[in-house]
Amino acid sequence: MNEPSKRPDSVERYEAIDVSDFVYAATGDRVRRLTMPDGSHWFPAADVCRRLGYTTTRKALVDHVPEKHRESLETVTGSHSLSIPAGREWRRDLQLIDLQGLILLVNACTKPACAPFKQWVAEVIETVQRDGVYSLEEAEVQPAGPGAPIAYAMPDQVAEAIVRLEAHNLQIDQELAVAQRESLSLQKEMLTAQQAALTAQEAIAEAMGRIADRLDVLGIERLVPAGPPSGEATTESVLADWRQRLSVTQDVWTVAVVIAPVLVERGELREPLESIAARTGLTVRRVNESLRMLSRHACIRTRGAAENGAPVYVLNGG
Repeated sequence: MNEPSKRPDSVERYEAIDVSDFVYAATGDRVRRLTMPDGSHWFPAADVCRRLGYTTTRKALVDHVPEKHRESLETVTGSHSLSIPAGREWRRDLQLIDLQGLILLVNACTKPACAPFKQWVAEVIETVQRDGVYSLEEAEVQPAGPGAPIAYAMPDQVAEAIVRLEAHNLQIDQELAVAQRESLSLQKEMLTAQQAALTAQEAIAEAMGRIADRLDVLGIERLVPAGPPSGEATTESVLADWRQRLSVTQDVWTVAVVIAPVLVERGELREPLESIAARTGLTVRRVNESLRMLSRHACIRTRGAAENGAPVYVLNGG
């Protein structure tokens, strides 16, 4: 595309359309850009391909962008004696494409959002073929001051694409905000319900503990039928008896399955809490609470302590 005509007193060359707007109209997003001292612009190929919906960046480049319009970040910056930008996202082997490469990817894109931009590119080509030149109209309002560049009016197709994309993105942002608010509200409701359930469970556990402690004080635990004699008991019969004595939670049952065979075979349990915790995958605190629950419901009882200070448990009635 030829440069638009300049005023006679214009010394420097200025771009007719702001590059950021130009790229946004083409891709629908503000992709990263590196501008070299010579005025050339380079864009991360992965950014452009992702915005345009290409599945594989490498295949998109091979299929649509000639090698002269793509290069690695290290080569582009090195050719101008510049250092690589800081940040992990700026790798030395990052593939970049120039402005022509970007337009080639846009023209090969099948997304409907690219249609107005592609139509404008076609119009430019047709105008150059017919008139030998394509120029933009000067904007009605020009920047003031000596040496100020000429301001050009943005092509209708590009302007319409920007307006449409901005409106689309605004709608998406609004929908996302609504979804986020709904998700946050739902999370709060779930958290409130979980806290209420946890409070109820703690209240029930505390009440059961007080009842069990009161029964122990009154000696009522002797009214609970004793379990089968340890000499005749089996692991299966012990576990079946325990299931009848209490509503077994998952943690309590996990501990019960581990200690029942030991109590039946050895007549007592001398393992430290840490050992039982390691075998069950529970915390020491949960193991201790499970043993206390089994003790309160007359499934097991303590009989002294081992050499290491750990309580010795036996089957109730054993």
